[in-house]
Amino acid sequence: MGQRIAHITLVVTDYDEAIEFYTKNLNFNLLEDTEVDEEKRWVVIAPADAKECSLLLARATNEIQRACIGNQTGGRVGFFLFTDNFWQDYRKMLDKGVSFISTPKEEPYGIVAVFADLYGNKWDLLEPREKANRQP
Repeated sequence: MGQRIAHITLVVTDYDEAIEFYTKNLNFNLLEDTEVDEEKRWVVIAPADAKECSLLLARATNEIQRACIGNQTGGRVGFFLFTDNFWQDYRKMLDKGVSFISTPKEEPYGIVAVFADLYGNKWDLLEPREKANRQP
């Protein structure tokens, strides 16, 4: 099998509010929610068609971790949600109240718009060029 990235940690304020946002607004699947101890859970989410990588939701437990919530990448886009139907997913996300920071635009690599999750982390919704020929 070789090496692969399995999970990327996303620091959150609260497990349940994060699960609700990602499953309801972004249509992610809750893959695992296991209590580790009274304070900690092992919570894994991923887009419905994800094969390799998922997000591990980690509740902040100290001031340093809380200070990173929503700014894990220093204000840069830190997460990239690929889609095979940009306009369909874009409209669904708008309907569910997802906050887009930029309007959709055509780039050499595809159709893209930046959105913020419930904590302010920046994400690209991106339909790569090979499938970016659809019109709204």
